[in-house]
Amino acid sequence: MRRTALIWVAVAAISITMPGCSKTEGTKPPSREEPAARPGAVGTGGAGANVKSDDDFVRDVAMKNMAEIELSRMALDKATNRDVKAFAQRVVSDHVAAGDKLKSVVAGQPIEWPAQLDDKHRKTAEELGRKQGADFDRDYVDAMIEGHQDLAAKLEARLDVQSLADWKTAAAGRTRSNTLPEPNTAMPDVQVRPAKSDNEGTAKINQWAAETYPVAQKHLDAARTLENAMKKRSTRVVSPFSEPDRPLATQPDDVQRRAGAAVQ
Repeated sequence: MRRTALIWVAVAAISITMPGCSKTEGTKPPSREEPAARPGAVGTGGAGANVKSDDDFVRDVAMKNMAEIELSRMALDKATNRDVKAFAQRVVSDHVAAGDKLKSVVAGQPIEWPAQLDDKHRKTAEELGRKQGADFDRDYVDAMIEGHQDLAAKLEARLDVQSLADWKTAAAGRTRSNTLPEPNTAMPDVQVRPAKSDNEGTAKINQWAAETYPVAQKHLDAARTLENAMKKRSTRVVSPFSEPDRPLATQPDDVQRRAGAAVQ
């Protein structure tokens, strides 16, 4: 009898222990409550969590765009190097078009458009305006390199990460030469895509950034080519922006005469 009672006590203890274990496991957070994706993450875009608001982004790029135009209009008057002057004309044309397009993209949105250059860019323009001759050409090209590097970096924040990486790989694979990049040359097989956004206004701004980025990079490449050419005075840069019948300044006099006679 006593043995039977002990068996029932053991059975009861097991019955009490089993629900306890099950209850302990049940306190574990269900998998559906675990964050499968972060709401703020951008899986296919370059924006990420550190992107400024649309208002700040537009003001920044509009200011930089305005500065490139003002410095380049100055170069049209003061540059002594024909290639530099031709490059400046291309910059003015492209950036005026980009600025007009951005204005139309943000029309109707409560975004403040800069009315004039800020103190930083105004100082750069004033310092450049005091330069003359070759010093002006060199400092203008340096300003274009710095400005376009900064502009391109800001545009990248609004681009699709993978397409940007593919574009950079294709751009790096292009043959490097002593000639400026052809202004109308594109890489049709590699297209930069905008970062995705559920906000219609942001999506339009990102699309503008995707269209503008290759142009900014092309300007940067051209400015670097001009910089290298001016450092190597013995090498004449061949520019698609300039007239093709200019004298070959680096050739011996007799070769130049023969080249001139052949053109005639």
